[in-house]
Amino acid sequence: MAVDDVDGTLAAMGPRLRAAREHHGATLAGVSCATGISASTLSRIETGRRKPTLEVLLQLSKEYGVSLDELAGTAPAPAAEPRATAPLSFGDDKAVLPLTRYVGGLHAHKHVLPALEDPPARPRQVSHDGHEWLCVLYGRLWLALGDQDLILTPGDVAEFNTRTPHGVANAGAGGPVEYLIMFGPQGERLRPRTPPAAGRATSTRATPSTTPGP
Repeated sequence: MAVDDVDGTLAAMGPRLRAAREHHGATLAGVSCATGISASTLSRIETGRRKPTLEVLLQLSKEYGVSLDELAGTAPAPAAEPRATAPLSFGDDKAVLPLTRYVGGLHAHKHVLPALEDPPARPRQVSHDGHEWLCVLYGRLWLALGDQDLILTPGDVAEFNTRTPHGVANAGAGGPVEYLIMFGPQGERLRPRTPPAAGRATSTRATPSTTPGP
């Protein structure tokens, strides 16, 4: 394989490593604790600012349960199976249903937060490279974005740079919350193609609040 081909393969591994980590349900901090690789190094590899070494790739391949061929994009395509994609479950009872199968670029998930019995605490915030767009389908979602607290209801849309500390929670005990997320790990953003009607402004409904109710 030519040097240029090797460099290209290593550069393309960043988005695949990020997708594998997210599919594994792990954070950069969690992977760092499990592997001993610093979170900053993992972030630079995922965003293409640093090429991974073979030692790092072997560690991450084992941690995520994927082969080196899959990370390099050389694994044969699996035979199609007539089955539904099973949702991923997390420790906070959140369910995540991947809506896209490819690795890299914009990808989409459906998230479901269960109903609460007690008033929620302010969501734990994280920050990382990328750009995120979310839309609430059902329920009331508490979005803690930087120092803002927004309560989003069905039809509300939020778009933000994920370097801004952010976190979400069910905003009340009235039932579960369902919302869609589209995420661009390299900072990709949605590109609207239909201009708004003349004389009609577009806006995103969001209600600032620091004390979300049921």
